[in-house]
Amino acid sequence: MTTVHTKGRAHVAVPKSPERGADAAARALELVLSSLEDSKAEDIVSINIAGKSALGDYMVVVSGRSNRHVTAISEHLISDMKDEGLGYARVEGLETGDWVLIDIGDIIVHVFRPEIREFYNIERMWAAPDIEEGRLH
Repeated sequence: MTTVHTKGRAHVAVPKSPERGADAAARALELVLSSLEDSKAEDIVSINIAGKSALGDYMVVVSGRSNRHVTAISEHLISDMKDEGLGYARVEGLETGDWVLIDIGDIIVHVFRPEIREFYNIERMWAAPDIEEGRLH
């Protein structure tokens, strides 16, 4: 499931699961989206990758207007996640502010400058429909 968020409060249709891990991932996703909105992140897209990858349950892709904005969004998110008791995130790319990857465990967040995001277009790759095994056309 891919959810594109617009300005304002983002709502994600996350199925209720009896599994504790799924509930924790859904709660963490809400916290991530709230932090990103507080930082004025743009073009917020969340992708459910549960079952598609062992990397996590969700991937979130956002844009910042400039290197400084990308860095500020990332630092704010890292601080918020630590304050919420979600531990220390693994972070790459914070020094340059072009593309910051934040691994929060169940959620992987990519914060891009718009030009870098357009070039890599990773959300298209992850949002692609599943291809049946042995059936490439």
